[in-house]
Amino acid sequence: MSLALERFQQVIGYAFHQPALLERALTHSSAANENVKEAASDNEQLEFLGDSVLGFLISDFLFHRFSHLSEGELSKVRACLVSSANLLRIADQLQLGEYLLLGKGEEKSGGRKKQALLVNALEAVVAAIYLDGGITRAREFAARCFDHDFHAIEDGRFDLKDFKSQLQEKLQGLHLPPVEYHVIRESGPDHRKYFSVELRLQGKKLAVGHGETKKSAEQEAAKLALNLALEPGSCGTALGP
Repeated sequence: MSLALERFQQVIGYAFHQPALLERALTHSSAANENVKEAASDNEQLEFLGDSVLGFLISDFLFHRFSHLSEGELSKVRACLVSSANLLRIADQLQLGEYLLLGKGEEKSGGRKKQALLVNALEAVVAAIYLDGGITRAREFAARCFDHDFHAIEDGRFDLKDFKSQLQEKLQGLHLPPVEYHVIRESGPDHRKYFSVELRLQGKKLAVGHGETKKSAEQEAAKLALNLALEPGSCGTALGP
């Protein structure tokens, strides 16, 4: 096992019985295609599994810890917690970008800081822990990653308004015009489309959101714009001082 993988295990607080799973979780397709790591496959299938595992774990946490919330409120909170914007925050806290295995082209294009790569790798790590240690270990890892968010919900620092509406209200309070949302990219097969939406204010780009629908991409872009004025590290929408 490389020193980098050993360090990352310390960062995430989990020691793998099968280190190859962790290596695969951190391997982007560009590295696999360029045979940078011949023994490792890329992390795309793990990302697919991790997305589902994480969704289940967050649903389970919310169901047991916040039973006072309605079904609609639980759905909104879950959507925020597993949004790309929030997963990016967690990936940054773990300094995940430092440990990615990238091809030369992706390395040169700044892949270690790309939102999609970091989010996918984080979901792949969740899947790798699940496959290596079972649902209990995956649950422990998720609990550590989302601990701050759960405390924000408990402390009432979590607003359940949708992000587009909240951003609009904030701009109105600042006497600014509404923002505009523009689809800048559409990719993937028909059964699993992926949209990138750019949020602009007075013609200036503020944020780019991604999602499997235009609506979810717009919500994420609004969330990222709101984060400029949020409490550091909070997934909720409690404005900082």
